[in-house]
Amino acid sequence: MSRTFEAHTPLEALVLEQALLLARQLQRTADEAPDGQVLARVEAAAVPAARELARQAVQLALQAQATALEKKGRTAGAARAVSGVPGTRGTPPATS
Repeated sequence: MSRTFEAHTPLEALVLEQALLLARQLQRTADEAPDGQVLARVEAAAVPAARELARQAVQLALQAQATALEKKGRTAGAARAVSGVPGTRGTPPATS
C-alpha cells in the first residue's frame, strides 16, 4: 500500500517521518519476537521511541514559535512551569 503525505511545516515533516520509522520498527520487532513475547517486546520498543518523538516534536514546535516571535520583533519569554501535569519536572510520570 502506498500513500502520499504532504507536510506543510518542519514539525509536520518530523512527525510524519518519525512515525513511519516507528511503525516499521514496531512491525519488525513484532515479526521477530518469539511467541509469547510479542506484546512485551513491542511495548519495550514503542514507549521510549514514542517519548523521544514527543520530545523532538515539542522542541521543534517551541523553536518554531520562538523564531516566529523573533521575526515579529518580540523576544520569546520564559515558559511558566505547569504544575500537576504528569511527566513535568517535579511531578513523577504516570506509570502503567
